[in-house]
Amino acid sequence: MRYILTDYIERAMDHAIYESMDDGEFVGRIPCCPGVVAFSTTVAGCQRELRSVLEDWIWLGLRLGHPIPPLGGIDLSKEPGNEPVGAV
Repeated sequence: MRYILTDYIERAMDHAIYESMDDGEFVGRIPCCPGVVAFSTTVAGCQRELRSVLEDWIWLGLRLGHPIPPLGGIDLSKEPGNEPVGAV
């Protein structure tokens, strides 16, 4: 079973950019998600931190009604609708 939020996070992480800084640390960001930035001493640590920042960014954005950019056909800002239920 797949969950829409999990799929959204995976698609957002596919857009992540990692760079080495002059001091040896790494910075990761997701350009399509403004403000989602993380720092760590390793790329793996930066990935973990970036995922955590992304999750918090999504939850806070949804809570405050901020627009969350659609990714890969997933629009978290879209109001949920009712699906028709067929006869059983």
